[in-house]
Parts: sequence; C-alpha cells; structure tokens
Amino acid sequence: MSMATSAIRMVTAGCAAVTLALGLAGCSGDDGATADRDATYTTAALKAGVLEPADVGTSWKRPEQQPPTTTLTPLCPGVPTRPPIPGTPGVIAAALADEGDKGAQAFDQMGLAYADAPAMEAAFTKLQDAMEACPPSATRSAGPREESSEAGYTETSTIEPLESGGWKGFVTLRHKVYEPTYPGSADIAVAVVGRGNAVVVASYAVYWVGEHSTGPEFDTDWRRMVGTVLSRTDAKRAK
Repeated sequence: MSMATSAIRMVTAGCAAVTLALGLAGCSGDDGATADRDATYTTAALKAGVLEPADVGTSWKRPEQQPPTTTLTPLCPGVPTRPPIPGTPGVIAAALADEGDKGAQAFDQMGLAYADAPAMEAAFTKLQDAMEACPPSATRSAGPREESSEAGYTETSTIEPLESGGWKGFVTLRHKVYEPTYPGSADIAVAVVGRGNAVVVASYAVYWVGEHSTGPEFDTDWRRMVGTVLSRTDAKRAK
C-alpha cells in the first residue's frame, strides 16, 4: 500500500495507538542470539510471520491492493519511489490498513528468502547503501487537488541500528509536517533486518489530522509489530 495516497484528506478513524490482540514480542535489544549464517528461512516461514488484521485490532483490514512483489517499500523521505528488490529471492508481501476520519495507520511487510547467507548479505549491503544514501530531509509542494494527491509537506529522517533476537539491521524514522492548508503530521518507521538467508522489510506509518506531536506510542507500536513478525518467522524456520 502506498503511503502517498491522499494522506491528510482521507486519513483514518480515531487513529489511537495500535492495540494488538495478542501478547506480542518486543523488538528492542538482543536476546543473546547471534545473526548466525546457518539460520535458514523458506518463504513459508516468512509467510508465517505475516500479521493478520485480527492480530492488530478490530478496525484493521487488508486493503484491496497488496504490495507488489517486484519492488520494495519506499526507503527514503520525499516522493515515494519503490526501489527494485536486490538479487533473486523468494518474496512474500502483505499490507494492513486502518482508515477513518481523523487519522490512518498502515503496516506493509515484505520477506525475502535468498539461496544462502552470502546472497542475503550482498542484498542487505545494497539495501543499507540505498538507505544511507537517502537525504536526511525532503520538502514537497502540494500536488493537484484530487482525492489521490497528498498535501505539501516537510519531512525529516534519522537512521538507527536495530536488533531483535538474532535479527540485525537498521530502521529509518521519518516525521512529516503537512502544509497549514491541510494541517496534520505523519510518522513512519521503515525497518530492514536480516538473519541467515532472509531479509525482512517492514514499514509502519501513522497519519494524524490536525495538530499532533509524536508520542511514545509510535515507537512502542512499530517495535511490537516488527518484533512479532520476526518471532513468528523464527518459530517456523528450518532448524
């Protein structure tokens, strides 16, 4: 699901912090495991990590249009561009959305299963290089005033290391402030982590209509969602 769909004018219901229906694993810190090169994941294991709407909350749904399996979630701030998937992995992709009158939330997930650890590491390096090449900020003027256009905004981003169990990588945290004509803001976390022969790319976004400051619930929510995906995937991986 593209994060650039009429963000501030169609955005979603209540937009309360994510209330996950399951007891979910966190995504902060390392549990002592290492990112061992012998960990082997199939596309079936990656699919087992996919969150279902019922896992997240009653207002969440699968959008009609699911993410393509040939390109990645946008990595950089600014106009969303989906980069090509590096290498030739098996791919799974899924999206969730919660949309209403006062805000919106979305969670996009991709799992990439490579032939072996060296192939994964080469692909991961390309993703890391692409993320590090992103500009730290971007400004965009408003597009045509149509239902599909996004209001103008200024966006800033930072990159942080990320570990969860044996998975290691990074997360880009982006914050958008929309133009005064369509006041609102958005927070987006794009996590890229690898282990063994697999890479998981997950993007959580929340849009707010009107004045709003980033609160601690955003950090808690994306960490819990990503952490749950990884723990479910690990439960199904080849031993």
